[in-house]
Amino acid sequence: MSEYDRSSQRSHKGKSDELVFMALGGLGEIGMNTYLYGYGPPNARSWLMVDLGVTFPHESEPGADVVLPDLRYIVADRKNLVGLVLTHAHEDHIGAVLDLWPSLECPIFATPFTAGMVKTKVGEAGRSAALPIRTIPLGGRFKAGVFDIEFVGLTHSIPEPNGIAIRTPAGLVFHTGDWKFDPTPVVGKPHDPEKLKSLGDEGVLALVGDSTNAMRDGRSASEADVAHTLMKIIADAPRCVAVTLFASNVARVASIAEAARKSGRTLVVAGRALHRIIEVAKETGYLPESFTYLDQQRFSDLPRNKTLVLCTGSQGESRAAVARIASEEHPDISLDKGDLVIFSSRTIPGNEKAVSKVQNALARIGVDLITDTDALVHVTGHPRREELKDMYAWLRPKLAVPMHGEARHLREHAKLARACGVSETFTIVDGEILKLWPGQAGVIDEAPVGRLYRDGNLIVPDVEGPVKARRKLSFVGIAVVSLVLSRRGDVLGEPGLVLEGIPAADADGDSMREVVFDAIDGTFRSIPPKRRSDLSMVQEAVQKAVRAAINEAWGKKPVVKVLLSVVEARG
Repeated sequence: MSEYDRSSQRSHKGKSDELVFMALGGLGEIGMNTYLYGYGPPNARSWLMVDLGVTFPHESEPGADVVLPDLRYIVADRKNLVGLVLTHAHEDHIGAVLDLWPSLECPIFATPFTAGMVKTKVGEAGRSAALPIRTIPLGGRFKAGVFDIEFVGLTHSIPEPNGIAIRTPAGLVFHTGDWKFDPTPVVGKPHDPEKLKSLGDEGVLALVGDSTNAMRDGRSASEADVAHTLMKIIADAPRCVAVTLFASNVARVASIAEAARKSGRTLVVAGRALHRIIEVAKETGYLPESFTYLDQQRFSDLPRNKTLVLCTGSQGESRAAVARIASEEHPDISLDKGDLVIFSSRTIPGNEKAVSKVQNALARIGVDLITDTDALVHVTGHPRREELKDMYAWLRPKLAVPMHGEARHLREHAKLARACGVSETFTIVDGEILKLWPGQAGVIDEAPVGRLYRDGNLIVPDVEGPVKARRKLSFVGIAVVSLVLSRRGDVLGEPGLVLEGIPAADADGDSMREVVFDAIDGTFRSIPPKRRSDLSMVQEAVQKAVRAAINEAWGKKPVVKVLLSVVEARG
């Protein structure tokens, strides 16, 4: 036990302190990673947040740009939030910082590359106020309130992935972030087994760990293996080569640039995200200052068989470079029959249709494709089962809390942890508050959680928000009825009617407009003239009648809006 631990335990002795863990995102899902550690008595806990990320919308969330965690629980107690620690710079760990930090107003701690990425995002967004980011050196140790925090370098698919050693009066918790064990990561240093073993010797109360690949046997391949494969494929290609990848994978960018150099090709970069990553990587030393490339406008000036294009859009994003190239809409870059596109990435679950659409469009042009099912052009950034076993052997935690995964990943991770000798494992979901210390660990409470959406320039709620309304519209359409009434309640003129997303006729061929008009007419005939002055009653009656009539004709209940206006009768 460190002197910090002993002195802190003395100062808190006699108080009903607890150490708890919970997530506002990231448990039971992949993405939107937002975790909280709380220490102190239940009514006055000091909180530490680890990561504040986004996930991407499903088809059932039309129009949403990204999905963010609902922070209402911690916002209500933000006076006790001592800081936000960022493990690394992937969007599912930092993507919500710009939008949601104003509701927290706490210090932010990050290592140089991650800090650089956040600052770049601030600049691109045109924010006038800088975020209070405290840049911590690699391997650095600092305090935030009662928490003593140390960055522990690991390897992943982005520079500076950090595990977080969180020392508290209750003991040490190791929060892995995203990680793998790669002895040859191309960029950055490999993991340090001795450092992890020393943490295990110190004593680890709980390991809160990445579960993404807990179902996959063996070990993840090295980034150096991908570099070798790309080098050969690019060298052997007879015509133009384009590679699309996760922009944040600086090691892959470096490998592709080296393959271009050795094969005598000029590197062209297409996509704003890649330009941003490259510049931050140069500023922080992960790419040399001499790293050179041409912008996309120069593509047409180059011989095609001596060009290598690095482009965004590996997940099928409709406005990214490779999608625009595939649809032959890119302003500067075009591909022809016999050219080669390498998808140096994996398809994130949920993006399969979008990626397939882009790949089929490229195939129709006559472009050859290579994906990770054809060759070793991508490796995971997450640990497989043998790497997880090593982590447990070195840290020897008393408790294991799987995170960063869907329910099946968390469950499989928990089973593996028990097989590694961990006595207690907990597969909890977002919002459940897990007591780690003192006494028997277990779920002791539940906090409100939810989803927010970035919808254009606005942050909107999930429940009763515009995205939910659009979801309903996408399934059942909308009928808008406009009625002009006299003060006596008579309908003046023919009702106005707009039907969107609703069939024009029923199964017998009868016009849906006539179905609606008949419903309106029947409704007014059923309401005594003296009662028609109650406009809200009339509006509701027409709405219900129209909805029921369309449902009878179509078998679906649309959204129905009724607009009423009252004027003096003419003549």
